[in-house]
Amino acid sequence: MAKNMQEGITAKKSDNFSEWYTQVLQKAEIADLRLGIKGFITIRPWGAMIMENMFRMYEDELQKKGHLPVIMPSVIPESNLKKEANHILGFTPQVFWLEAEKGEERLALRPTSETVFTPMFALWIRSHRDLPMKLYQKGSVFRYDTKATRPLIRGREFQWIECHDAFATREEAIKQTHEDMDTTEKIMHQKFGVPFLAMKRPEWDKFPGAEYTIGSDVFMPDGKLIQQPSTHMMGQKFSRAFGATFKDEQDKEDYLYTTAYGPAISRILVSVMSLHGDDKGLIVPYCLSPVKVIIVPIYNMKNKSKVLKYCKEINSKLSKLDIQNWLNNKEGYSPGWKFNESELKGIPFRLEIGEQEVKSKKVTLFTRDIGKKEKLFVKSLSKLKKLGQDYDERLKKKADKLMDNRIANCRTKEEIKKVLNSGKIARVNFCSVDKSGEKCAEHVKKELGAEVRGTLADKNEKPSGNCIICNTRAKAVVYIAKSY
Repeated sequence: MAKNMQEGITAKKSDNFSEWYTQVLQKAEIADLRLGIKGFITIRPWGAMIMENMFRMYEDELQKKGHLPVIMPSVIPESNLKKEANHILGFTPQVFWLEAEKGEERLALRPTSETVFTPMFALWIRSHRDLPMKLYQKGSVFRYDTKATRPLIRGREFQWIECHDAFATREEAIKQTHEDMDTTEKIMHQKFGVPFLAMKRPEWDKFPGAEYTIGSDVFMPDGKLIQQPSTHMMGQKFSRAFGATFKDEQDKEDYLYTTAYGPAISRILVSVMSLHGDDKGLIVPYCLSPVKVIIVPIYNMKNKSKVLKYCKEINSKLSKLDIQNWLNNKEGYSPGWKFNESELKGIPFRLEIGEQEVKSKKVTLFTRDIGKKEKLFVKSLSKLKKLGQDYDERLKKKADKLMDNRIANCRTKEEIKKVLNSGKIARVNFCSVDKSGEKCAEHVKKELGAEVRGTLADKNEKPSGNCIICNTRAKAVVYIAKSY
């Protein structure tokens, strides 16, 4: 740790984002790859504590909206996976299979959990009086990703929340998909400061077994998009496969309508790190930081006891105000080293306290995101909570600005290339987002090295003219971008 801290971040985020990201993961002690298992990483305490706060805020919002927590098995019987044909077809290449004893059914490490939730819905739901049923679990899911892995971005295990909901009508299920995206807005954007574009995925890119999928795409500093929480309208596909029925108010039996929503917390952390961090390291939102305030004593042998006593008083006052803080009194490290450590980890506020602060009954307050120092009276420590809210609002506004002018209308493939190379999204007229448009999407992938991300989920855009690829009449306005 000491060596890492002394070196600091040596790559500039704007010049070499990939190297910057690698260094921040390691030197800010978010994760460690040295266990050497491809696609699997160790989350270190600082990263784990940030993620715990992310989980808590998501769970609070979900429970406000009527979701209840459950704990489901980590394994799924092969027969369950096979019951919905499109689902197993979409996931088979990515499934980790466990060896079975002779005569026992093969089990899969869960890649997702529709095929365990729906059978339980069939057991737990009998009539319309049991509906809606809105459940979620948190934990790991496993996917044997054959592409190049990237820590927290692309992996074979990731930490997430998985919501599965059951309804009596299609209208209620559709309403739930809108509520899911509202949850993404309220938590990922408004709290974590991560803006996104809600995209209805084309037919060939929807979740296996879903009627439709809406994903939230987030810009990364290198111009690529990363998919964050998605919501899936399953309709009655899974309930028919598992015989999950209910009796309506007329005592008529019908199949449940189900939805699924999956915020991958470990992946959202990538966007939090990447959008807010700078060349010194992380900048963690106040609401997410495990330590809101770090106290750094500055003393010599003559005034050490006096300064430390004062620091402990400040430490106690902050704790009584319910402000998580850390008195960094580690021996053998200079105040400058501790300053750098706090900035690398992205701690929002630092209180520097020496003999002058003791005499004046003040502290020197350093604010991480703006690099500003100011004096603060001890009696005004309660202001730090409001300053923390202001801090998070600044981070959100700064991240929102990254979205400005990032979408460009394109009429030719050459224009698309220029837009993609400048780190933007191309908005184009396209033949179709159903299966008939997949051939043109493949052309985009092979010739332009990008993907058709879909259509705007919250806006019905009217196409005009012809498809930019095949020149047939356009039926959709789609967005093309490079992605992880």
